[in-house]
Amino acid sequence: MQTHKIIEYSNKEKTLSNLVDGFLLERKSRGLQELSVEFYRGHLRHFLDWTGKQGISSIDEISPTVIRSFLLYPEETKHKRGGIHAFYRTLRAWLKWYQNEFERADWVNPMRKVSAPKVPTDPLEPVSLDDIRALLAACTGSKFTADRDKAIILTLLDTGARANELLRIDFADCNTITGDVLIRKGKGSKPRTVFVGRKTRRAIRAYLKRRDDNSPALFVSDDGERLSYDGLRAVMTRRAKLAAIDPPALHGFRRAFAVNMLRNGVDAVTISRLLGHGDLQMILKYIKQNSDDLRDAHAKASPADKL
Repeated sequence: MQTHKIIEYSNKEKTLSNLVDGFLLERKSRGLQELSVEFYRGHLRHFLDWTGKQGISSIDEISPTVIRSFLLYPEETKHKRGGIHAFYRTLRAWLKWYQNEFERADWVNPMRKVSAPKVPTDPLEPVSLDDIRALLAACTGSKFTADRDKAIILTLLDTGARANELLRIDFADCNTITGDVLIRKGKGSKPRTVFVGRKTRRAIRAYLKRRDDNSPALFVSDDGERLSYDGLRAVMTRRAKLAAIDPPALHGFRRAFAVNMLRNGVDAVTISRLLGHGDLQMILKYIKQNSDDLRDAHAKASPADKL
């Protein structure tokens, strides 16, 4: 059984490092998924490294100017603008926790005066269907890995599941007859049901016939253990090399699902529910239409042509 160090604070022990530890413990106690805790831990580690170099050791030294200066630091180290916003959200959550935890009358949260960085509105690029066809054609070699990798590629495209959601799917969660797939813990630990079509179901059944292990996981490594994130990344890198294309971003399959579902006539609300989004804000980024989409839509519904 995993145990955690009990953190108590005296005035001398309220170091930034200890306060980060206390914040992470509070996030765990609220039942956040480990990936979310790691998200906070990684971003706050960068912040602690930076403040250490600036000689900042107390939370009272963190001013709006300090925060703005730090938000320039990720940009200098080539983080994308969306990544800078992730640093902003992390600091906002941490400092709000501190405010609620200690209720200091003499302390004003510096985030109150720091505006959120602008996030780019450029459409997120999906994996193209041509690249997906090339990846599928490159699923050659060992029959087990060829059939597994083909099933993985099709399942990512057909469900819109996040990579880590895919890796957590058990065999018992996937109905290869009806196509229902249960995502037990989506973002925010919310379950949802996604679906796979006939072609994907056939690919999954072909892959499962090659299995001779006892793992409950739907997708396993060559030695029968649940496939890891690094293992999934290696699958894509290997197949992309054989297909002579750039390795696709795993999240690009999720975007491809959204864009192609929209093009095939599915409404944005339904797509959002399948993706597990709480609102339409993110889906609008995924499915921002290009000029060809807009031209085709206009051609189908031109008011003048209907006269």
